[in-house]
Parts: sequence; structure tokens; C-alpha cells
Amino acid sequence: MSTRPEVSIATAQEAIAAAIPERPAIVFRDRRFTYADWNERTRRLANHLIGLGLGCHTPRSALPGHASGQDHLGLYLYNGNEYLEGMLGAYKARVAPFNVNYRYVDEELVYLLNNARTRGLIYHAEFAPRVAAIRAQVPTLEFLLQVADDSGEPLLPGAMEYEAALAAASPAAPRVESSPDDLYILYTGGTTGMPKGVLWRQSDILFAALGAGAHSSLEALVAAARNGGMRMLPAAPFMHGAGHWIAFSALNGGHTCVIQSDVKRLDGRDIWGTCAAEQVNFLQIVGDAFARPLLDELDTAARSDRPYSLPALQIVLSGGAPLNASLKNQFLGHFPALNVIDGLGSSETGGQGSHVSTREAGATTGRFMPGPDNVIVDADMTRVLAPGHEGMGWWAKRGRVPLGYLDDAEKSARTFIDIAGERYAVPGDRARQLADGSVELHGRDSVTINSGGEKIFAEEVEHALKAHPDVYDAVVAGRPSERWGSEVVGIVRLKPGSSVSAAALIQALDGHLARYKLPKDIVFRDEIVRSPSGKADYRWAREQALAG
Repeated sequence: MSTRPEVSIATAQEAIAAAIPERPAIVFRDRRFTYADWNERTRRLANHLIGLGLGCHTPRSALPGHASGQDHLGLYLYNGNEYLEGMLGAYKARVAPFNVNYRYVDEELVYLLNNARTRGLIYHAEFAPRVAAIRAQVPTLEFLLQVADDSGEPLLPGAMEYEAALAAASPAAPRVESSPDDLYILYTGGTTGMPKGVLWRQSDILFAALGAGAHSSLEALVAAARNGGMRMLPAAPFMHGAGHWIAFSALNGGHTCVIQSDVKRLDGRDIWGTCAAEQVNFLQIVGDAFARPLLDELDTAARSDRPYSLPALQIVLSGGAPLNASLKNQFLGHFPALNVIDGLGSSETGGQGSHVSTREAGATTGRFMPGPDNVIVDADMTRVLAPGHEGMGWWAKRGRVPLGYLDDAEKSARTFIDIAGERYAVPGDRARQLADGSVELHGRDSVTINSGGEKIFAEEVEHALKAHPDVYDAVVAGRPSERWGSEVVGIVRLKPGSSVSAAALIQALDGHLARYKLPKDIVFRDEIVRSPSGKADYRWAREQALAG
């Protein structure tokens, strides 16, 4: 029986940097970092963190799957070299970094940082006022690294400026040895709407989602990196797996990770201009919400007789949300030789499958070819179904899967199950595998709404709605949106005698929910249909949302 390779992310990157030190690793605005630069900067950050006393305190073998024996470092940053350095530098110090959604309001931020038992935080200066407002509510938070930006915000008391910290730290290899068992943490929302930290062994996520999956050893990974050289632009925020998975896939492949200049909003001119200037081969986006403004800019440029020259562009990958077939065809109309790929995956599985559209093959949506170790299990989650099975099952992943959810044994046991002595991750997608091996995806069985690449959980929005003094009851559903893919709609029953407007109700939620979670519409009904047990009837709710 062959044994699978066990490699930490830090070990892989040290070896790749030694093999190709002069190749460009990261390009961001006017900054260009070779693999040697990237290696030195991440070593300096690691040594700074080690000097603060951060690291690994309990070996993995002494812990249950849902527990962490490492210190945790929050990354409260826009895209940039600092985000990627924060991840790798932490790994080299045996510290577990995690993603912080920069759209969160204070309540959400406090919950996340406390749930993660955060000891350190790297943040852009723009967020300094919010960090100052909530830091006293996070008792574990001791160390702050502030990244300078154009906001003009002064350095917070007790914080250290990021570049100063790197300059003062040693460029030598850290005097700790990373382990394949060290943690990679990715925060995502739970079914109750509260964020959950998915815990992976680094070796498992490296091969499941960060670009090493095709290789049988560290030596093979490094050999492939020597032959790398693509230029890849992940346009999605690095605070989501969809963004930093592609960034690290680039870096683990010996490629160059290119970052667009405007990282606060989606600017089609900026992204296409960066692709043209840097001769990008691979562009990653998130579903229709990214595709539409990018296509609008291509159309505008073509009408103005200034079309973009993008001869190097080979691949547009949508990760995090599928692309509508009509938009795929529009991309192919602009770039006939392009491969348009839907990449399917989740925080709990890594990569799961893909669908490739070309001008010759045509474009469709909703059917994927599964990757290795991806299967469909039956409705009771007791057996693996053969291709061509009857009825609907659950899309599942075996082999390299997460350890669990941070400090949540119950939810870990529901998602990461045992079938015939083998461990599977079953994140909740309903699917059917056809006789030809392709998988027909029918969507998350829970009430997740994917709006513009953001996963929004209906129950969280419902709780916020029902906290309003004029609301008697509420459910939330998604409905199709040309701009966002899906949009959030609240179905609300008011208290007798109340007459609050939809606009006023939505406005009242601002400050309790991140803005992207706010309903785009409110539909008022005299009754909310529920089951005898009190559970919402989401089929009915969706009908009301569509009717509204």
C-alpha cells in the first residue's frame, strides 16, 4: 500500500524558494517580491511571532479533532502581500492564522475573535478605530501588528508597525520545526449563522486545495515548481478560501501571484488593466457578481475602440460560486481560445470538482466532474452510491478532510462522519452522480444564500429581523438576482398595529449585520407558515420571495 506524502506548508515553501529564488513570487502595485524576498519576509515575521512567545503548545496527537494546541493569529486585512505573508509567516512560527471578514460590524467581530481565542491580530490601519473599539472585549488579544495604508490612521497604543517589526526581526530560518500536523484554520459561517473555524492539518489542505494535489512527494512538488512560471490573479478577497487557495496554489506551483491595485471594490478597468500589464494567464473570480462588471468593462472597451490586449489569458476560473452559462458564452465571445472553469469546493472539503467550458464544447452550468476521493453517499449517510444511482444523495469527500470545527465537537460529529471505517466530510450539498461519472449538483440542503460569492445564512438574518420591536415573526429566503446570483429576501409578519416600512426595517438592521447580509427586499405576510414542530417552511418562504 502506498503512503501519502506528509508535508507542512512552511516546509514546502522553504524548499520551493530555495529552488527558484529569483523568480517573481508576488506582484502588488509597485511592489515585486521574488521567492527569495518572500521567503525572507515570512521568516522575519515568524521570528517576530516566536519572540512574542507565540507558537505550538500541545502536540496534535494529544488533542481531539476539534481542539487546537496552537496560538491563533487573526488576519484583518485587504488583499496584499501582507495577507499572504501573514499566513506563511505564522505557519513558520507554528502559529495558526485565520481569516477575519473585514465587512463584519463590531458585534460580529467580537464574537469571531473570542471564538478563535485570538492572541495576535494583523490589520490594516484603516481598521484601527474598530480594533480600538472592540479590543477590550477580547481578553485573549495581546499583540497588534498594524499595516500602514493611505487611511492616515495613527498607530494604536501598544501596537507595532508591520514593516518595523519585520525590519527588527532576524531573517534566519526560525528555530522551530513546522509539522504536517500544524493547523490551517478557515472560518466560515455555521448553519446557525455563527462563524465556525474549520481545522485542517496543513499537509491535508496543501494537497486538497493549495496546489499540491497532483504530486506524490515534496521532491515532485519542487520539481514541478521549477517548471512553473504562470502569472495568476486571484481577484477574490483573500479573507475567503476561494481567494487565498488560488494565491497559494500559484506559490506552491512556482508561479507568480499578481494582485490587482484596487482591493476594496471590484473595478473592471483595474483588473483587466492589471491582466494586460502583467500578462496574466489565469484569472480567478467569484460567480456572476464578479463576471458581470468585468464583462461590462470588456464591452465598453470594445465599443470605444480600445479593446484590451490579453493574448496571455488562458483560464478564467470561478471559485466560490458557479457562473451562469450565458456569461460563460460572453467570455468565450471576447476570448475564443479561453477555458472557462467552474471550480467546486468548500471549506470542509477543499476542491471537489470542476466543469470546463470552451468555445468548441459549449457552456453549461450545474454539472461537474468530481475530483479524486469525491463520492456521493446515500441520504442516510451509511454507504457510498455507485454512478447512475437512483434518487438524490449527498456529495462527500474522503481521504484528506478536516479534523473538525474549532471547539465544537457536536457539529464536527455531524459533518465529519464514519462510513465502513473511513472518514468522510459531508458539508450538506445534495447531488446525483450520473452513469458517465459526472455529478449533477442540486445545492446546499441547508438554507445558505450565496449572494455575490458571500455565503449568507438565513437563520442569522432571521434572528436580526425578529429582534426588531415591530416584527412578530420572520423567515428568510433567497431569490435569483441578475447582479448577485441570489439576493436575500425577508418574509415578515408584523405585530398587530405596527406599520414599519420595508426600507425602515432594512435600515434598522444596519449595524447589527454586515451590509452584504442585509435583505434586498422585505415581503410582508399575515402569517408565517411553519411545520408543527415550529420549523420554518423554506419552500413556502422561497415562493413568497419570488412572488414579492
